[in-house]
Amino acid sequence: MVNISLVHIALLLMAAAVAAPIARALKIGTVLGYLIAGVALGPFGIGQLFSLYQAKEILHIAEFGVVLLLFLIGLELRPSRLWSMRTSIFGLGGLQVALTASVIAVAAMIFAIPFTLALFAGLALSLSSTAFALQVLEEKGELTARHGRLAFSILLFQDLAAIPLIALVPLFATTSTAGGQMSAAGALQGLAVIGAVIIVGHFLLDHALRLVARTGVKEAMTAAALLTVVGTSVVMQKAGLSASLGAFLAGALLAESSYRHRLRADIEPFEGLLLGLFFTAIGMSLKVDLLLAQPLLILALTVALLLVKSLVLYAIGRWSGLASASARRLALVISQGGEFAFVLFAQGAAAGVLGQDLADRLAVVVTLSMAATPLLLLAHDRMMPPAQALPVAGDALPSHSGHVIIAGFGRVGQIVSRILRAKHMPFTALDLDPEQIALVKRFGSQAYYGDASSLDILEAAEASKARALVLAIDDVEASVRAATLVREHFPKLPIYARARNRSHVHRLMDAGVENIWRETFPSAVGMSRGLLRGLGLTEREVRFAIETFVAHDEKRLVGDYRHFTDDEKLRESARSDAATLEKLLEGDTAEPIKPLPPR
Repeated sequence: MVNISLVHIALLLMAAAVAAPIARALKIGTVLGYLIAGVALGPFGIGQLFSLYQAKEILHIAEFGVVLLLFLIGLELRPSRLWSMRTSIFGLGGLQVALTASVIAVAAMIFAIPFTLALFAGLALSLSSTAFALQVLEEKGELTARHGRLAFSILLFQDLAAIPLIALVPLFATTSTAGGQMSAAGALQGLAVIGAVIIVGHFLLDHALRLVARTGVKEAMTAAALLTVVGTSVVMQKAGLSASLGAFLAGALLAESSYRHRLRADIEPFEGLLLGLFFTAIGMSLKVDLLLAQPLLILALTVALLLVKSLVLYAIGRWSGLASASARRLALVISQGGEFAFVLFAQGAAAGVLGQDLADRLAVVVTLSMAATPLLLLAHDRMMPPAQALPVAGDALPSHSGHVIIAGFGRVGQIVSRILRAKHMPFTALDLDPEQIALVKRFGSQAYYGDASSLDILEAAEASKARALVLAIDDVEASVRAATLVREHFPKLPIYARARNRSHVHRLMDAGVENIWRETFPSAVGMSRGLLRGLGLTEREVRFAIETFVAHDEKRLVGDYRHFTDDEKLRESARSDAATLEKLLEGDTAEPIKPLPPR
């Protein structure tokens, strides 16, 4: 970036570190916080700390955040998921884009706008902001409601539609000096490059990532993840296609990869920061002077955009069976213009599809529509009665929709996974051994490369939505780190842990884990049970001997913990548990002792 000093970089980081959290605290959405910070820092704001040229340079760099967003979207598009959502994605999503683009195009043509330009503007304005809308839905806890899932499906189709739209901008050109249409040779070259990327990616990407993973160097995996995105984007650009299309293809090719969670964890921080920078740069580039010069026209266009999209979305929501309140929420959440509109307007202006003045005016309209969305949602919640403002309870997903995370996919983890699969319960398995993952895949199971003691990996595996965590990591230190991390960041997630020995049990107890199994204890007790039977003892004698030993061992285990922990509350709890076990053991020895929870 030219003429960008350390002071400018510090100001941009301040926008990410300060403006977004304040905006979230005010419940207006972090994207709006970025936009406001950008306006304040930009050439038309109070500080005027960045020139318009610098803002455009920053926007050019930050557009890579959109590329990374497309990669992450592709990474989530597994064929099975797409197939289960096909009706809402391609049916309702396609209907929304077609209806919105048609209404806007017809309205534009009424005002003597040429058909090609009207259609291009209609398609660009029909797209909503995926980053903005999903963030709003997540902050309000509505992603799992029916209208939240429908919004996600429509946004997913819009993201898919944006890819060919960006690639086909030259087809809309009417005044481009380079020729307004793509030649047949150029189209064939583009298709050939796409086919080559798909073939190479399908057969080589996963193997290449496995070679990098074998080194155990985390920085190398991060570099490989970024290289995958950048490499495919460069290949697409050299072929005259969209970098976003290349990133999306790379993500889609790796959707079934064992390294999907590791890639997401590596890419997400860059994507989040660059998208924040992208919205900040949009705020900087907002031509406040244009808004002040034509306030009525721009405000009228903004209101018209929000009204058209809201009416179309409300009708689609009602037609798909949503209650009136949920349909209103759907309409308001994704009625704004999207980040891809900025990309389309910029590329359209460069290709001669529309003039720069009109592109700037429409960019201001999209920015204002984004800023208006959280305010409209707040107004809706204030004006509507509580029963109508919130999504109806029947719209929520069932509570059993969560998955189980298996951390460590060795002998213990694989047995647990087989039982879960037999009960048709979803799970996500994580392991750090590439060879183990490859071996597991040969036998029909799926495991992912990732360190469960890393917060990024746990978030990528959606630990906040999981029903339970099976902690089957063989390494004691990594196991304790993972348990501590989960208890700190996901305190409501139940942990079922495997322990190598008594010391490991104590350390897991110190981390707040309650359900702990010593890996050799049950098998040793079972062997002893069989031995006593073989030596001729009666079943009653065997049962009494085994259960007495288990109870004594449990008492010792809990009692010893008093000397292990530094936490006074835990020490007192252990003392109480030991006293309870003592009373059990002092009871009538003629009756078998009640079995205790496994440790």
